[in-house]
Amino acid sequence: MEMLQAQGRQIVDSQGKPVQLRGTCIGGWMNMENFINGYPGSERGLREAVSKALGKGKGEFFFERLLDHFFNENDIKFIKESGANVVRIPLNYRHFEADDHPFVYQEAGFQRLDRVINWCQEQEIYVILDMHAVQGWQNPHWHSDNSKGVSLFWHHSQYQERFIALWAVLAERYKDRAVVAGYNLMNEPCVNTPDGDYPYNFFKNYVPDFERMNRIYRKAVTAIREIDSKHLIFLEGDKYSVLFQGLEAPFADNLVYSSHNYNTAGFGPGRYPGEFHTHSIDLDYQNGYWDRDRQAAVFKNCEGAQFAEKYNVPLWVGEFGSQYNGPQAELPDRLAAMDDQIGVFEEFGAHWTTWTYKDVGVMGWVTLDPESEYLQIIQKVQEKKKLFGAENFTDRTLVTEAKTRLSDFAGLLAKEIDCYPIHPVDNVNALSEIVLQGYAASLLQPVYANLFKGMSEERLDSLLSSFELKNCQVNQGLMKVIQKYTKP
Repeated sequence: MEMLQAQGRQIVDSQGKPVQLRGTCIGGWMNMENFINGYPGSERGLREAVSKALGKGKGEFFFERLLDHFFNENDIKFIKESGANVVRIPLNYRHFEADDHPFVYQEAGFQRLDRVINWCQEQEIYVILDMHAVQGWQNPHWHSDNSKGVSLFWHHSQYQERFIALWAVLAERYKDRAVVAGYNLMNEPCVNTPDGDYPYNFFKNYVPDFERMNRIYRKAVTAIREIDSKHLIFLEGDKYSVLFQGLEAPFADNLVYSSHNYNTAGFGPGRYPGEFHTHSIDLDYQNGYWDRDRQAAVFKNCEGAQFAEKYNVPLWVGEFGSQYNGPQAELPDRLAAMDDQIGVFEEFGAHWTTWTYKDVGVMGWVTLDPESEYLQIIQKVQEKKKLFGAENFTDRTLVTEAKTRLSDFAGLLAKEIDCYPIHPVDNVNALSEIVLQGYAASLLQPVYANLFKGMSEERLDSLLSSFELKNCQVNQGLMKVIQKYTKP
């Protein structure tokens, strides 16, 4: 495999030949996520609950075997057969460094990552290393392994120093590995969280802090470049990889910029092409009529695409996707929306990786068998998550008693606190994050953990093998869309 470089708007190999990166993200592996793996709350809280229920040794066995089954050599071969040429691997810093031993690195985490990188090299699949959960949390959401709803990273220097030091260790380890396409510094940064407080104006009235972001980006890139001058470095925009206007102009060689591009047509509900009128509390939906022309207009006018054109740099859509767990009658609509979206990326010349490769039945290339032993056992917890609204990336349009009561309380807050404007969507969203996806989800974690109490290691291993590729189902409709572009 050849070391990749940035050349104008393109990514090229050592001979200057363009390489178009097309692939998927391995969410739920070295950074677990509740909707992907089927548990409530954050990964850290879940690990503590499982350790208490099963005991430390058996708890560690539980997660090691889950990771072993979730993504291995068989999955990489499947991705290769799909025609894809890249995987983005989300990483949680806790695999490499513990909070009570900062700057001391855990070889076991590196060895697990090494095995997958070696398998990818055998299959000629490029790897993008993505720091998905950083020290101190770069955003207040569950996907940065955050159960507190606060982001401390941007305002505490030691978290920043640990983050940069870990990237230096990774750069030293992989500086000569061409299979590693590059380093995705951090997933979905969200800088506007002063002193870690959850801001009431989190979405609609969001005010970025690009001075702070640019300063930390430059420090991290400089530290990596002192060790590794070869690899691509991927930088994401603020507000979950959406805002780019305040990023400084490219300041080093081999920088690639990354936007995340989820949209209304991919999530629904609603027919595509067609009118969408949803009232989501957690995504900045754009209602109205959606078709391919609308997809093209929205993408080409997004700040990531405009930044890439302005500075003549490559653009990589690090995350996007549609959800297929809605009404079955609308499944063809979600697939059609996905097809049009990738087609727009291809016309623009953007590289892309879908979110995500494998999950319990939401949006993966492959999903767990609904009849699998694992899904049967956790079914009651999944139902309670829906009842409480304790998972904010799925079932966002489902009306429940918990959500209704929360909305009523949000209205009371807005009515009684009238000294400054409180945006109604932000108000409900903040309450939902803290009360439903935070507190209520944390109450469900021991319930989930106790489902496995008393099981032998052999029983646990058999149960967790539900995540093994051979026991999963391939989303054939989605793969047909993917291969339209990976295997034209």
